[in-house]
Amino acid sequence: MLTLCVTLGDPCGLGPELVVRHFAHTRRREERVLLVGPEAVLDRELNRLGLPVFWESLDDPAAIAGKGAGIYAYEPAALRGLDFPPGRATVPGGLAAGTCLETAVVLLQTGLVHGLLTCPLNKAMLQAAGFDFPGHTEFLAQGLGVGADQVCMHLCGHDPDADTADESGPGENRDPVLRVSLATTHPALREVAGLVTTERVLHCLRLTVRFVETLGLCGPVAVCGLNPHAGESGRIGDEEARVIVPALEAARAEGLEVAGPFPADTLFHFAARGDYPAVLAMYHDQGLGPLKLLHFGRAVNVTLGLPRPRTSPDHGTGYDLVGTGKASIGSFQAALDMLRRLAAAGA
Repeated sequence: MLTLCVTLGDPCGLGPELVVRHFAHTRRREERVLLVGPEAVLDRELNRLGLPVFWESLDDPAAIAGKGAGIYAYEPAALRGLDFPPGRATVPGGLAAGTCLETAVVLLQTGLVHGLLTCPLNKAMLQAAGFDFPGHTEFLAQGLGVGADQVCMHLCGHDPDADTADESGPGENRDPVLRVSLATTHPALREVAGLVTTERVLHCLRLTVRFVETLGLCGPVAVCGLNPHAGESGRIGDEEARVIVPALEAARAEGLEVAGPFPADTLFHFAARGDYPAVLAMYHDQGLGPLKLLHFGRAVNVTLGLPRPRTSPDHGTGYDLVGTGKASIGSFQAALDMLRRLAAAGA
């Protein structure tokens, strides 16, 4: 039976609300879902929305292994009695996010859960609480024994046909959806050129090709150039010829289906109409500007390269939206759908 873990992230943010709004109203599946976080914030959302309790509390997260299908909740002992004021950035909120991640890492390491969905956290509060990590990705990479340079940040729009994938032909692409991996994540723009190496591009290509194959998609992964016009044959920059082309050649030698490098200003037009199942962008805004133009509020963050799948909604804690009823649940639901697909495939 598939067992999924969902951490509440910063309990002062939107995580508890999204969890309650989704699981209180959806049909039960033949799976186990373990919610990790302070139960008081789940109770707070139930009371606000006038909903009944829909989970069973566990004193030990390992007890999930002996349970049947259903929704379960575990609250780490270190969080009991703490105050988590809704809509505010607090150090206890950072402590809760980090503590829940530690629990999730153990569950993933031991194989008690098959995948992880992380609700948003506040990176500054995570660090203020004593967790020396920039965010989820680095925390999970170290905890699961993977070097930070071995993972790749990937964001994808929600595939409306995901639940009917079995009805499509083998490898048949369905409605166009942008899927974008990033060779670099959040460095200053002036540092990007030095971080785009042949080894890094090749590694991200390997992970991205594997990801699209897991989704049953076909066609080459397209690669952006770093410079405008993809360097224009070296007249604007030489990174394409010196760094990116060798990575593409090495990928093809390994049997990977890849294409490029292409000018980014035109590539996303063709990717959005379905010519390519995914794009590898060289830096954050190059890839995520087009993606969020099409999929804002429905995108999913996937960490490629971890031993178990991890997804997350593509938004932050949303303190200003907590309790207003205005927050969209779409990205959370898309992240959960993607996690189910990846975990079921053993990705």
